Amino acid sequence: MPPLNSLRAFLALAENDSYTAAGRKLNVSHGAVMQQVRALERRLGVVLVERRGRGVILTAEGRTLARDLADGFAIIERGIAHLTGDEDRRPVTVSMSPAFATSWLMPRLPDFKRRHPGIALTLMPTSEILELQHGGVELAVRYTDRRNLSDLAGVDLLLLADMVAVCTPDIIGGREITRPSQLADLPWLEELGTDEASDWMRRKAGETAKPPATSQMPGNLIMEAVRRGDGVTYTARPFVEAELRAGTLVEFFPDPHFGVYFLETVPEPYRAPVRTFLRWLRRQTGPVKRV
Repeated sequence: MPPLNSLRAFLALAENDSYTAAGRKLNVSHGAVMQQVRALERRLGVVLVERRGRGVILTAEGRTLARDLADGFAIIERGIAHLTGDEDRRPVTVSMSPAFATSWLMPRLPDFKRRHPGIALTLMPTSEILELQHGGVELAVRYTDRRNLSDLAGVDLLLLADMVAVCTPDIIGGREITRPSQLADLPWLEELGTDEASDWMRRKAGETAKPPATSQMPGNLIMEAVRRGDGVTYTARPFVEAELRAGTLVEFFPDPHFGVYFLETVPEPYRAPVRTFLRWLRRQTGPVKRV
């Protein structure tokens, strides 16, 4: 085996793209990093790094070694953290859509903190599909709709939600809405990067239906804008149950059990805090039956 210091120096260089940055990370000079990497190349008999201007790039062999070293050091770090107890003190990092975080998860979190005050959570609301990995994002709540449910055989279902078009009564202005196409004349709000409004209108009113005029915004801002009376949106009924009961929002043309929220996790074994959070999540919805 090459010396551990040379492997660490090379990985720091691979992760920071310069000898100077790698030296700062390891608290040594850039010259020390360069010497360690050159010694490693001589030991292995391959070129790992090539100069490009003021920076460096990895060769194919260098990229392969950097990937394997990153995995190896991560395993070592997890083992030490588990031995010292630090592993279970690390926050559970959870990814979900901004709408799910704001409207469903966050109102329930006080119950989790009351039951499990020693477990820290890091929420990452994003519409991006983040990669799950030990030491990073360990759990994600994903969304799809019922049309794709057959492709998700065996997934861990969390919530099957009725999906509805909702707005304030003031936007309707006393009109009787009997056809989905009547909502095309109203302003619609949808999450950035999606076409939920147009998709809804095509499904409900046909391919030739007039597309609604939409404004896009981050998902965590949509319901605030809807409650303010800025437009119509398509959302999960569990997100707006309280407003529907109070009459501050009205719903139209529900799609029963159309919204599918499911869980994805890092491979087992899970850390104890992850297992606890998963059990708590599942208790919030109870057993979910496929329909």
